[in-house]
Amino acid sequence: MELYHVLNRGIDGRNLFLDSQDYARFIHNLYEFNDTAPALEFHRATSRTANVGLPKSYIRKRLVEIHGWCLMKDHYHLLISELVDGGLIKFMMKVNIGYAKYYNERYGRHGHLFQGKTKKILIGHEAHFLYILHYLHLNPLDYLYGAKKWRERDKGTIPDIHKVLEYLKNYRWSSYLDYCGKKNFPSILTKSIFDYALGTNYASALKEYVTDRNIEEVDSEYLEYAP
Repeated sequence: MELYHVLNRGIDGRNLFLDSQDYARFIHNLYEFNDTAPALEFHRATSRTANVGLPKSYIRKRLVEIHGWCLMKDHYHLLISELVDGGLIKFMMKVNIGYAKYYNERYGRHGHLFQGKTKKILIGHEAHFLYILHYLHLNPLDYLYGAKKWRERDKGTIPDIHKVLEYLKNYRWSSYLDYCGKKNFPSILTKSIFDYALGTNYASALKEYVTDRNIEEVDSEYLEYAP
C-alpha cells in the first residue's frame, strides 16, 4: 500500500469554507464521490440520500481509503491510499470539480476555485509516516491564540498542552475526534493503519508527541511540497 498526503488551496488565498455548510458539503463529497461509478448530480443538502438514480441493490465500490483529513479555511489535507488503479486522481477530480461547482453556484462566482494541480506527496519513510497524522491534526492550532508557532515544537512554543488538546476536541473539521473515539464523521475514515502504528489511545499519542522534543520528525516545509 502506498500512502499519500494530498492537499490543495483556494486560488489567490481565497477561503474555501465560509461557514459550517461549506465544511459539511466538502465532507459529504468525500463520502459521495468515493465510488467507481460516475459522479451523479445530488441534492444540495448534505444527507446521504444522494445516490438518486442508482438501484437499491447497488454496492459502492470505493476508489480510495481516507486515513486522515483536516479542513482549514483556505485549504485541505487528506491522507489517501488507492483501492483501484488511478483511484486517487479520479477521486480528487470528482471532489474538486464537485465542490467548485457547489461553491460557485452558492456564492455567484465563476472560474477556478483551487490553486493549481492538487499536490500528492508519497509518505516514503517511517518518520514521515509516524508524524503525518499528527501534523494534519495540529493544523487548526494556526487559529489558536498563543499556539500559532506549533511547527517550532523544539522551541517550546506549545506551553499549555491542556489548552491545545481542549481546542482540538472542539474543532470538528478533522479526523482527530474519530481517532479519539468520539464519532464525528466515521463513514469517510479508515483508521486501522494508524491505530496499529500509534495505538488506540490517540489523544495520548498526540500529547506524547507534542511534549517529547526528542521524537524524530520531518521538516514541516517538506510536508507540503513534493520533492
